[in-house]
This record gives sequence, structure tokens and C-alpha cells, in this order.
Amino acid sequence: MKKTYKIEVDCANCANKMEEAACKTPGVAKATVNFMTLKMIVEFLDGHDPKTVMQQVRANCKRVEDDCEVYL
Repeated sequence: MKKTYKIEVDCANCANKMEEAACKTPGVAKATVNFMTLKMIVEFLDGHDPKTVMQQVRANCKRVEDDCEVYL
């Protein structure tokens, strides 16, 4: 399953950090962050609840870039 989320991030480097953090989250097959459109596209592994996984993605992104936001 693939879903798109609105994000808020200040720079392209921060967006890259968010993408790396999201990709390392259990339950995420692939994640792409687009700084220009301020969107994150997340593809979830089968059998994982997107809401639960996204809570962890959000927490992981906040660890690497504390002023970013992922709107769930």
C-alpha cells in the first residue's frame, strides 16, 4: 500500500534526512520525500498498519530534524 503525506520542512538537506529516517523505519518498504512539493510518499510492507508505522516514521523524522512536521 502506498500513501502520500503533507510535510513541512525548511531545506532540501533536511528533506533528505527525513527520507533516510523514514526508509529505516520497520514496516516501510520505500519512502520518498519531495522538498519542492512538500510531500512524503510512503510504501508500506504487507501486514503492517499504516497508522502505526507512520507514528514511528514521524518520531524518527523528528529525531533527525526536530523542526520538521509530517501531517498524518
